[in-house]
Amino acid sequence: MDELLIDLPMASLLTLDLAALRSPLLDLFCQGAYQEGDFVLTSGQRSTYYTNGKLITLHPQGALMVGRLLLDLVSPETVAVAGLTLGADPLVTAVSLVGAYQDRTLFPLIIRKEAKGHGTRAYIEGLTLPPGSVVTVLEDVVTTGQSALQAVDRLQAAGYRVNQVLTLVDRQQGGAELYQSHNLPFKALFDIQDIQAHWATLNPA
Repeated sequence: MDELLIDLPMASLLTLDLAALRSPLLDLFCQGAYQEGDFVLTSGQRSTYYTNGKLITLHPQGALMVGRLLLDLVSPETVAVAGLTLGADPLVTAVSLVGAYQDRTLFPLIIRKEAKGHGTRAYIEGLTLPPGSVVTVLEDVVTTGQSALQAVDRLQAAGYRVNQVLTLVDRQQGGAELYQSHNLPFKALFDIQDIQAHWATLNPA
């Protein structure tokens, strides 16, 4: 990860064309966030590879690249970005901050998996927005799609309207189909084949 910090200073990441950000972001994925081996996923499925999106979103340059690229996909009608803790926490922060620097206000909301055990006992952390406010749900890696759908359910129960789901990586294991069945537009920055192809070029057999 340190090499990328040296090669791509923050100043350049603020000015690079969005299309030009995709390659260094793929480089960052392939420097540890993507691994091959024997893994058990959150869904309980076994997999021969694993993608840890938090190694990207908790990386200073990674967060900036992700924030810029995801912001470009957020619908103009959106007033807030939200996601299920823990994977979405740095994502909603990054997109909201990048939006602020581009004179676009997007309120960050974090969805708890369980209601807070004290105080307001709320599921949603962040400013309370007017009923019907349009919210985009963010996720770092989508497999079956259940995590983001849980966030959607909590937001709708709070009176908000969810207009789309965005993710860094689509593992293409049912998530897109699940969102389609709920009439939720879905976009990913990368599908898993994008990352695997890039990883293979950097790690030839």
